[in-house]
Amino acid sequence: MEYISRREYEEFTASTRDRRMEWFRNARFGMFIHYGLYSQIGTGEWSQANQNYTVAEYEALAKNFAPKEGCAREWCALAKRMGAKYAVFTTRHHEGFSLWNSKVNPYNSYNYCGRDLVREFVDACREFDLKIGLYSSLMDWHHPDSWRCANDPEARARFLQYIEDLNTELLTNYGKIDILWYDVSCPMENAESWDSVNRNYRLRKLQPDIIINTRSAIPEDFGTPEEKIDAEERDWESCKTLTKLAWGYVDEEQSYPFMMRPKEIIRDLHLCTCKGGNLLLNIGPMPDGSIDHLTDETLSKVGEWLAVNGAATYGKKFRTGPVYSANTLTAVSAEPDCKTFYLWNWVWPKNGELMFGGYMDAPTKVTLLATGEEIDFVHDGHRIFLKNLPKEIPDKILGVTVIKMEFAEKPRHIYRSYYPQMHLGHDFSEGNHIW
Repeated sequence: MEYISRREYEEFTASTRDRRMEWFRNARFGMFIHYGLYSQIGTGEWSQANQNYTVAEYEALAKNFAPKEGCAREWCALAKRMGAKYAVFTTRHHEGFSLWNSKVNPYNSYNYCGRDLVREFVDACREFDLKIGLYSSLMDWHHPDSWRCANDPEARARFLQYIEDLNTELLTNYGKIDILWYDVSCPMENAESWDSVNRNYRLRKLQPDIIINTRSAIPEDFGTPEEKIDAEERDWESCKTLTKLAWGYVDEEQSYPFMMRPKEIIRDLHLCTCKGGNLLLNIGPMPDGSIDHLTDETLSKVGEWLAVNGAATYGKKFRTGPVYSANTLTAVSAEPDCKTFYLWNWVWPKNGELMFGGYMDAPTKVTLLATGEEIDFVHDGHRIFLKNLPKEIPDKILGVTVIKMEFAEKPRHIYRSYYPQMHLGHDFSEGNHIW
């Protein structure tokens, strides 16, 4: 086995990170897919632990596990249709049931129903031109050493070998994989106990272009704030679940009132974009692997909007933050050179005018992103007035209209310039004070 110090490992990963992360920084939007034995129960992916199933009771679910033919293709077709650029699949959740033909773990889908769902997922991702992410839990409720490993050195050695062997299968049997998405480093709490440096180093040697998240108790390539949009200095991805109730399947009709609506998803996608991160949106397929019609309708509507307005989110974007803000009705994303701004309008003005403060330079052109139709504007001091706007909301898909505002150069900007108590009237773009 190869071993490496933590310092050497961090230098090793840092030397190639920009190259490996390039696609991720442009992708912005991905689909998370939680599917497993828990899907049959309908009370979420933590059913085994939350409801205190015995191992024997839970194992009985495997006898009835029967994903329909083509379910993975259905997932990836929807991912493509909703505008996602990558997909991440739960190859083995905390329940310990592997969804591939594993020689390491006999408790797997191939042995119970003759299906290698990882193979089907990978093939479907390639068919629909999606980057491939494989989720791999570190916590395991089925393996006998998974709870002993915290205090028993021999159990730890066995369990760590088991975890590495499982991930070695995933990273050697399916061609190029783009993401290794770890989850829940319990019961051990630090990278040394998990031997994450050496395991990840050896796994990276199998897949030199792979990116790895931070959930193996060591900072890796990208952070994964969960159920919140919390920008990090490093690359990051907010993972959120569509139903807001669970990551695994719950009854679609009853969970629908809690489900994110298309506008809410677009709002989250904007927040991730302007803060420099990605959105990984989760679905929980039905017991047979199908996608319920409410999930399909919701995500297809998001994709319909992105097909028209995707330029506002895809690709690297400037982290706008409070700088280059718009107003309460409209938020901003911007190209890295800050010559092109996208104004995401949440509430269309009834008076035919939008006004933005702080822009000290005039745009050269303002248009509706969807159609290219030019919009009248006036620049006055450090305010931009958009004039003669249509009375009806131009966007007929979701009612979220994107306006494209172009400048010859990065515009100078003053944040809330009439009110010195707001950041002392600081000019963020030039580092000057105007008072």
